[in-house]
Amino acid sequence: MPGPYAAGVASLTELVRASTDLDAADREWLQVLVADWQLLADLSFSDLVLWLPVRDGTGYLAVAQMRPTTGPTAFHDDLVGSFTARGHRPLLDIAHDEARIVREGDPELRSDVPVRMEAIPVRRAGRVLGVIARNTSLISVRTPSRLELTYIQCAADLARMIAAGLFPHVGAAGSVSNVLQDGSPRVGDGLIRLDPDGVVTYASPNALSAYRRLGLATDLVGTHLGTITAELAPTHGPVEEALAVVAGGRKPRGLEIETDDVVVGLRAIPLDSPEAHLGAIVLLRDVTDVRRRERELITKDATIREIHHRVKNNLQTVAALLRLQARRLTEPGARTALEEAVRRVGSIAIVHDTLSLSPDENLAFDEVVDRVLAMLSDVSSVEAGLLPRREGEFGTVAGDLATPLSMVLTELLQNALEHGITAGSKVLVVRARRTTNDDGPGETLYIEVDDDGRGLPADFDPISSSNLGLQIVRTLVTGELSGELEIGARPGGGTRVALTIPLRTRAH
Repeated sequence: MPGPYAAGVASLTELVRASTDLDAADREWLQVLVADWQLLADLSFSDLVLWLPVRDGTGYLAVAQMRPTTGPTAFHDDLVGSFTARGHRPLLDIAHDEARIVREGDPELRSDVPVRMEAIPVRRAGRVLGVIARNTSLISVRTPSRLELTYIQCAADLARMIAAGLFPHVGAAGSVSNVLQDGSPRVGDGLIRLDPDGVVTYASPNALSAYRRLGLATDLVGTHLGTITAELAPTHGPVEEALAVVAGGRKPRGLEIETDDVVVGLRAIPLDSPEAHLGAIVLLRDVTDVRRRERELITKDATIREIHHRVKNNLQTVAALLRLQARRLTEPGARTALEEAVRRVGSIAIVHDTLSLSPDENLAFDEVVDRVLAMLSDVSSVEAGLLPRREGEFGTVAGDLATPLSMVLTELLQNALEHGITAGSKVLVVRARRTTNDDGPGETLYIEVDDDGRGLPADFDPISSSNLGLQIVRTLVTGELSGELEIGARPGGGTRVALTIPLRTRAH
């Protein structure tokens, strides 16, 4: 029942810290257990609830819950954060106090559905940390198949390992951090049961199909899985030896077996008791399509980065040619126009250069702004002691916004350098901040470009101005960036340009 410990969406770690005296090592053990207990839920066709004794010893707090993917759920409600007092569920008390699995008792009726409960103590380093309540719906009880009997036997072995402190395999090469990834096999994907010698005693139809795709022509039952897997896999030397050990069920680990046409993910879970090695569960999944898509995406990303790199090189070549042409001109207006074109091309090249180094189409725009500022400082006649600077952070910006935004900043800063800054100017700054939108998803980027120069002419009109740079800025802000532009006097003298850019779905 809900109680004073109910914590809404609190995480496992938060609930454990707030309600128990378990230390960091105990919490890590529970985290790994919960990350991997879908296996137990699926093998036993049961809902799992992890109950931990609360600090004052008056009862138990539900800190985690898992439903099976192989059968009906016994709980439609979320129990995490619920409290049950000692004595209310005697099986929890017995399992915790006596450190043993408890199956006694008649089924309970929950919403007119009979449910059988089993309590499994969770042991670590000789201490019982809590109890897993395994709740099995009996609404569709029937004679189980060979597959279901194998599942149930494997679940019983795992439960005994949890009660003995032998599962999960924390810190092993096959721990959760290594095996629970995209494409990692689950119970329904394919299951093989091994005896203590690594010989197959049962293989599900899906598991047998996976080995058929690897090239197996015979049955799996009765074969040594490590040996047959090493023979099918096109590997040699130490890799083949490690593969045989893992597939033989001796090491908890996940790996992949790859032939010319097929990739099969394999995960071995050794089954042990305090006295002996009992065998292993081996889970299998054909991940050929998953890996093919991943490789296609990697190739696509590499191609896109290479395109950005080549575009950057071509733009730099264009800028160099324009710069050479400008040096040959004697007419000041024409030279100035070409130099402005060099800076515009240069700002676009900076974006493509940054994108060529980025793993995706989003990039850290602060780096772009800093490079634009450095470029303008190098090619402009900046007054002594005055360098344009950035304040605040732009953050990550989508690639389709980066090019127009960099051009806007280039034009605004260049315009300030050429027409606003005076001999006594001390301010030329770009300020940025972003906020989360209150009225919808995404964020808004606010930008100010300030200078303390001569200010705007008395008759200045940003809409009718013939200045090419301002026309470019206005077109890009209202068109490409879907933003707003304001140009006015800066408090204290000079000019302030304010930009408001929505980032609703384009940046992360």
